[in-house]
Amino acid sequence: MTQPQSLQSGEPGSSLAVHVRQVEARLRGALRPLLAEHGLTMDHWRIIAVIGAEPGLGMGEIATLAVVPAASLTRYMDKLVERGIVVRRIDPGDKRRSVVALAPRGVEYAARLRAAEAGVASEGLG
Repeated sequence: MTQPQSLQSGEPGSSLAVHVRQVEARLRGALRPLLAEHGLTMDHWRIIAVIGAEPGLGMGEIATLAVVPAASLTRYMDKLVERGIVVRRIDPGDKRRSVVALAPRGVEYAARLRAAEAGVASEGLG
């Protein structure tokens, strides 16, 4: 993957940190209406995306991959379970551990969010 021209040129705003925030702002704008349907945030979307890609992960792994504070994950997860987007179960191999997966409703919702995300990507990330 090549860098956008603005990152190569040293132009104003050519900082990677600035570029990442700009892309994030465009992504947030595209996903906001879909997230609002369930009163969710970008943090919830990252959690949904991680769970969709790797069902059965433990809470610590999800927090790390979704870049969400572990201390906040239970609260986020409770909301996703309440809305029927995620199912949470006790790990049959370790009764002290919970594992999660997308519920059927969550699979459909994640597909809609991914489609909106793809729209932003197709517009170009540069």
